[in-house]
Amino acid sequence: MNAHPVNAVVPATSRVDLIAISQLVTAGARVLDIGCGDGQLLKLLEATRGVDGRGIEISQKGVNECVARGLSVVQGDADSDLVDYPDDAFDFVILSQTLQATHRPRIVLEQMLRIGRKVIVSFPNFGNWRVRAVLGFTGKMPVTRNLPYSWYDTPNIHFCTIRDFVNLCHEVDAKIETSMVLHRGGQKSVPFAAALWFWNLFGQQAVFLLRR
Repeated sequence: MNAHPVNAVVPATSRVDLIAISQLVTAGARVLDIGCGDGQLLKLLEATRGVDGRGIEISQKGVNECVARGLSVVQGDADSDLVDYPDDAFDFVILSQTLQATHRPRIVLEQMLRIGRKVIVSFPNFGNWRVRAVLGFTGKMPVTRNLPYSWYDTPNIHFCTIRDFVNLCHEVDAKIETSMVLHRGGQKSVPFAAALWFWNLFGQQAVFLLRR
């Protein structure tokens, strides 16, 4: 992969999944970031990969923050607005930490695979042993570093494990090119294809690179 452009100012980010995602995107690619929030990932990709980036964000506040950063972002809903994009419109379509907050994850993933030559998805792993332990021993929905919301105000409506997502990929006939888990506070990333059961238990976050 090409290095980031000379003299580019690389934006700082505390989200290790965004760093992992940026390393999967090829230089100069056409990118659509779905649920782009305040534009942190798009800005990182512009600085490190020189991408032609676009974004879609459901909140007006997020759109305003993106526009203030000089990003090309429109307000829209992943559950309903992806049908408006033509086939193969982008080299990469990205959904970071948002799949579990959509109403129809399978349809969203199918639309992403249609409009992007490659798809990148990151999400928190609800199968992590800490999440299981909190629920099992306290009888309450867990609140962790990667799942920081109480049950009554969480945006997450579909609780997904790594194994669940792998099964979904098989159902929609998506090919997994690269898979990583981020663990131990997100400080390390490893491939897990050979030990799915292990990383489904110990991974805190997952990042997938898919294609049709």
